[in-house]
Amino acid sequence: MADFSLPETFSPLTSEQIIAKEKSMMDARRFEHCIGVSRTAVKLAKLNHYDVNKAALTGFIHDYAKQIPVPIYQQTIREQGFDPDLLNYNRAIWHGIVGSWFIKHDLKITDPEIITAVKRHTTGDVTMTTLDKIVFVADFIEPGRDFPGVEEARKVAYADLDAGVGYELAHTLAFLIAQRAKIYPKTLLAYNQWAVKN
Repeated sequence: MADFSLPETFSPLTSEQIIAKEKSMMDARRFEHCIGVSRTAVKLAKLNHYDVNKAALTGFIHDYAKQIPVPIYQQTIREQGFDPDLLNYNRAIWHGIVGSWFIKHDLKITDPEIITAVKRHTTGDVTMTTLDKIVFVADFIEPGRDFPGVEEARKVAYADLDAGVGYELAHTLAFLIAQRAKIYPKTLLAYNQWAVKN
């Protein structure tokens, strides 16, 4: 495990307890990704004059629920009042929107801004707070990412956070369309808001 600590938890749990719970929920590669996102979120927070502690925590926990088994997700969607249409998608969408429920339930984090940023990190949205944008972009450009265009994405995001959101949405939609994959409606709306060049 990389040397890592959380400066503040926004939870009755200690940072050590949150780190241990998260580590137990995922494989080593995913855990290292979460550390990378947390550190990238801090860098983006500093560049955009945002709360570094909140960015660090949200970046770290954004994928807390990523590897929860599909049947548990399906059960949670049915039993916790989520939009039933979510059953037509998969963990790529669920781990943000439905994952927020597990974060509240398991990690006792209820800060509305943190929860919303976790929900939006898989889909984007028409309206996004600074924290939403930081986590959305940090997830895309953290040091462990290696895909064509990632260096350009980093350059754009570190220069202008909104432009970074737009770059990511354009890249993501191009990828999904190439795969003929189903696109979550909010992601299309977010693309129209942040990525279209006028």
